[in-house]
Amino acid sequence: MTTDPAGRPLDAVGSIKLKIGLLVGLSVVAAALVAEIGNRAGAPLWMTLPVTVAAALGVTQALARGMTAPLREMTAAAARMATGDYSLRVTDTSADEVGRLARAFNTMAVDLATADHQRRRLVATVSHELRTPLTAQRALLENLVDGVVRPDDVALASALAQAERLSDLVGDLLDITRVDGTADLDLAPVRVSDLVAGAVAEARLARDVRYVTQVRPEDLTVTGDAGRLAQVVANLLDNAARHSPAGATVTVLASADGPERWSLEVRDEGPGIADGDEERIFRFGAAAGDGGGGTGLGLAIASWVCELHGGSIAVVPPAPGSTGARVRAVLPRRPGRVAGPTSPPVAHAPGATHPTPEERPMSTEHAVPALPPAAAATNRPPSAVDGVLREIWPESGPATATTPFLASLAVGALGAVVLPERNLGLGALVVLLLGGAVILLVSPRRTRPWTVLSAALAVGLGSFVVLRAAEWLAVLSLLVVALLVTTALTDARRLTAVLAGALAWPLSGLRGLPLLSRTASALSRHRMLWPVLRTAAVSLVALVVFGGLFASGDAIFGSWVSPLVPDLAWDSIILRAFVLVLVGGVVLAGAYLSLNPPRVETLAPPAPRPVRAWEWLVPVGLVVAVFAVFVVAQASAMWGGHDYVRRVTGMSYADYVHQGFGQLTVATTLTLLTVALTVRRAPRTTPRDRLLLRVVLGLLLTLTLVVVASALFRMSVYQDAFGFTVLRVLVDAFELWLGLVVVLVMVAGIRWSGWWLPRAALVSAAVFLLVVGAVNPEAWVARQNIERFETTGKVDVDYLASLGPDATPVVLEGLPAGLAACVVERQSPPDADDPLSWNLGRTRAAEALEAAPADARCP
Repeated sequence: MTTDPAGRPLDAVGSIKLKIGLLVGLSVVAAALVAEIGNRAGAPLWMTLPVTVAAALGVTQALARGMTAPLREMTAAAARMATGDYSLRVTDTSADEVGRLARAFNTMAVDLATADHQRRRLVATVSHELRTPLTAQRALLENLVDGVVRPDDVALASALAQAERLSDLVGDLLDITRVDGTADLDLAPVRVSDLVAGAVAEARLARDVRYVTQVRPEDLTVTGDAGRLAQVVANLLDNAARHSPAGATVTVLASADGPERWSLEVRDEGPGIADGDEERIFRFGAAAGDGGGGTGLGLAIASWVCELHGGSIAVVPPAPGSTGARVRAVLPRRPGRVAGPTSPPVAHAPGATHPTPEERPMSTEHAVPALPPAAAATNRPPSAVDGVLREIWPESGPATATTPFLASLAVGALGAVVLPERNLGLGALVVLLLGGAVILLVSPRRTRPWTVLSAALAVGLGSFVVLRAAEWLAVLSLLVVALLVTTALTDARRLTAVLAGALAWPLSGLRGLPLLSRTASALSRHRMLWPVLRTAAVSLVALVVFGGLFASGDAIFGSWVSPLVPDLAWDSIILRAFVLVLVGGVVLAGAYLSLNPPRVETLAPPAPRPVRAWEWLVPVGLVVAVFAVFVVAQASAMWGGHDYVRRVTGMSYADYVHQGFGQLTVATTLTLLTVALTVRRAPRTTPRDRLLLRVVLGLLLTLTLVVVASALFRMSVYQDAFGFTVLRVLVDAFELWLGLVVVLVMVAGIRWSGWWLPRAALVSAAVFLLVVGAVNPEAWVARQNIERFETTGKVDVDYLASLGPDATPVVLEGLPAGLAACVVERQSPPDADDPLSWNLGRTRAAEALEAAPADARCP
């Protein structure tokens, strides 16, 4: 439960307010320094910002480690105390108010453990002490009822003696509680033969065994507490009789052991005591559950009484050739007047201030077993963010994650070597695939069909990093990949869950800080860490030294290794460090999300209050009417033709269709939102309610499909008039996808089940993007513009020059050499790719440029 004081740098600060001030100040300074270093190294803002936040969080975690740990430990310890386990202690090394509270908590825990320990011992003692006389009295009464014993003066006197013993025991127990845990011995001369004879007489009533007694000398008299010594003899006889077969003999030997001590030995003919149990049987509860009918407390109480008298008790090995157990108590003949605890003393480890878990349970009915390692891992102290995210994001994953941490660090290091100062290409794809493999392989949901489908779509979209040179396509594909991955890892199904899952990936960087801290601490104590680091450092030095010598000494060798050796200038090193933190952090956050996904399905807006039918029907009906009027207007424009449009609007047909395309796309999106809100608020309790909802919303969605068709028609006419662009093609694809979503919503309404709708929309979006990427949009747009040039003789050279390398082969092949040269001259010269930045689009562009006529000039 406690943490390493070495990892708590602010423990020496005596004020929690000063600690918080230092924490905030140093975190701000660290963030400012990292941001300035990144800026001077030329790192872009989108890379500097997350690394700066990570640096600030890292400093906060390092400094705050231990500030709130005692509070979390106290929460966990208090929960364990509620179950009766008082063994946990909290770290109390801090000098501030929290440390003082922790020390007070530990003191309270020790007091509670001691009180609980004494309570259990007292209950056990009461149970055992009352059992023996009650058993004897019950046997006597049964004999009286059965007629075995006559109700004469002797029998009644025996019953009275047992009742008096019970009364004396209750009085002793009350005296014990009054003196708060101490028991005084009532020392007086005791004749040992009478002591043994009385105990044997009581024992004969309860067990079918034969007792043989021998006292040497017969008049042996000692000083002691007669009642306590009777407990010792009675408990030893009871234990021996319980473990002996019927009709066996139990032997009691009492003898003087020199002038100062005397001994009492009890032998039986049972199975004996197993090797290794000689010490254990004198502990409370050691013999419980052995099938002999005892409570397992007799020998423990006998040991306690012997210690009260200043003596001891132990198991003696049986004589050669004999069986059974031999228990011998050695006591002083004249003990001093001593006082002892009401329970047998428990030996504590040196320096211990509280009972160990093994010492706590003294009664099997109340024992609280120590948690196994697996349970201890799941019951670790809650992290600082648990108070906010406990319900939807409990920390139920592993206690440490060494393998995902090292794998993420390796992927980050690979990204730092491969990505900086290179175009997106083969190296970026390798980093993406390895990072995705790390995230996927640690997920418990990796074999589910949805996860497999998402992984396949993600690989297809990620391949555009190599297949296409358009960076916007790679960025758009990676955004969809991230949404697919988070949906698979969190098992999100509803729309709110899908959106929450997308936010969970960046939030995992914060939520996973406790796991990262525990993993780093565990890793730092691993015996193989430093040998591995030393080996890696020596290997790297050897590689740099010998590789540099051979590269500088042989030009061919140098040409081979130069593409693989990164630039080691300071700016480059800093930039690569930023890339390492960013890539490794993204993979590590994804791995945490995979190991410990939030319960995003529990996130849902509050249940709405259903409205009356007219409350939703009136506004939705007005929307339907507006859509219907718009459809009529579109039909009049199509039937009236260009002359009608010019006469009514004063615009050409091309200007007319261009005017409202964006508004139609927004209207389609708002229609889907309107349908969702209506389904949520409209009553659906009766068949009439559901029929009305289906008819009205079905009509609205049908008119929406007409709007989608109108928008696509408008864009087609506009492109025929003014040419194609990548943006217009993407908007066409988005509008077409919205139309597909409208159809899916209609299917959900017909089936009256829409749980599958968010995932279906996400898969269709990924498929649409796959189709767009497979078509090679920039090359397709260039081809359409060239075909338009062949028909009209018009071409926008500047726009073709703005397209990337994917369009270069089409331009060089389709345009006349002069116009193609105009386009190529306006383009930025392509960068030379090494094997790690190889890209199919840029490679084809380079090959087309090499094959182009060298003497072509722009007119």
